Amino acid sequence: MTVPAIEAGALGKRFGRRAAWALRDCSFRLPAGRVCAVVGPNGAGKSTLLAITAGLLTPTDGTITVLGTDPASARPRVGFVDQDKPLYPQLTVAETLRMGADLNPGRWDADTARRIVAGGDLDPRGRIRSLSGGQRTRVALALALAKRPELLLLDEPMADLDPLARHELMGVLMGQAAAHGTTIVMSSHVVAELEDSCDHLLLIGGGRVRLAGEIDDLLAAHTRVSAPATTDLAPHDLVESRTTGRQLSALIRPAGPLPGDWRAAAPSLEELVLSYLRNPEAPGPAPAAPETTEAAA
Repeated sequence: MTVPAIEAGALGKRFGRRAAWALRDCSFRLPAGRVCAVVGPNGAGKSTLLAITAGLLTPTDGTITVLGTDPASARPRVGFVDQDKPLYPQLTVAETLRMGADLNPGRWDADTARRIVAGGDLDPRGRIRSLSGGQRTRVALALALAKRPELLLLDEPMADLDPLARHELMGVLMGQAAAHGTTIVMSSHVVAELEDSCDHLLLIGGGRVRLAGEIDDLLAAHTRVSAPATTDLAPHDLVESRTTGRQLSALIRPAGPLPGDWRAAAPSLEELVLSYLRNPEAPGPAPAAPETTEAAA
């Protein structure tokens, strides 16, 4: 039986008794070894969820286990790159990496750290405060990856990077996942940034989990259809529909065979995500049954 990387049950978080809930009633299970995209609009609760998973925030309600234990106990096996990339500004790049080695004895991969830093042509003697946002991102990723984490949490990791650096570092991340079986969880509000790299989706809107599961399974469960404007879409589950002139277009979860006069196509991941976010009341598909046995990797 394989322990999931993350498992949450009715998880909730609010900051103060009278504050709105940042997360509410979130339940999901992320199997180990996946590359998971956490997507949703700004303010949806993505950063709060990652901070709870990293053990930096305590839930108000519900439960969460990380690598089979509580987040605080799992922390030595978890890497986390916060959206703000907090680093000590007075240290040099070389001093920052030495600090990472000292804090992670027995786990530190110095070659990985040097390779990531060298890819940005950073001067090891340069101080963190003198670096650009993209350069600080590179140093933060070097610290997180050189720790050789079992679970890597990345909050908007590529926002400060140019397209070339983004492509390079995504390749490094995918190599890490393939070589070491690292579970990677990346948050973003830019779906196209993650579509080609991730195999699992966690869609958050309004502090709640709207969709969770393998991306291929979620896409296969939905169909984009076009039909005459007067078409009754029942008994299919409707996610979103729009009428333009005499034409109806809709995203549905088919409940059976579709009529022959409907035009059907598979949705893209971005179409799927945007349809659910535009329609907060659209019910998501029933979650898959938990895995009870799984061959060991």
